[in-house]
Amino acid sequence: MTALRRTRIALDPDAAPFAIRAERASDVVAREALLDACFGENRHLRTCQRLRDGRAPAEGLALSVRQGRLQGRLVGTLRLWHVSAGGVRALMLGPLAVDPSCREIGVGAALMRHALAAAKARGHGAVVLLGDAPYYARFGFSGLKTGELSLPGPFERDRLLGLELREGALDGAWGMIAPAGAPVSPTKARRARVLRSVPHAA
Repeated sequence: MTALRRTRIALDPDAAPFAIRAERASDVVAREALLDACFGENRHLRTCQRLRDGRAPAEGLALSVRQGRLQGRLVGTLRLWHVSAGGVRALMLGPLAVDPSCREIGVGAALMRHALAAAKARGHGAVVLLGDAPYYARFGFSGLKTGELSLPGPFERDRLLGLELREGALDGAWGMIAPAGAPVSPTKARRARVLRSVPHAA
């Protein structure tokens, strides 16, 4: 009888489990590079960007995903923003971006669930987003209560989705979605523009 031989498997440090944590200032350059790679450098012209320009994300709801040795590589980002959804207080989710090499290991789904749980824990009642209904339906998003809402620019109606974290939170939501977050200080705004202009490392 042949004895079974134990084989040692060397684990690749770059394949280490990912970690979700609050975004830090040191994440900004890598975050901007990831967003450019996922959405193109003209992403700043998109309709939803008008709800984010000059505003700070909702407190505690700007998240980064790091992977690899000492969680050194940024592979995901997600932020939520205060908005008025036709007079109803809500959060706008986006953009959600995941490095293509990590899309098959559940980074996006884990990031979504983490963000929604954190938003609910902080007492927020509803989240809206512009995205693919088949993907976001798994998290509870639908167009059932967003049919009377609009965005400040062109958008596809069937992609405007909502999720109630508290029952009835989107009841009566009607009209234009408008930014409602705290304005970013001019100094921070200038710093963000400078960081976006820094050439991204290969």
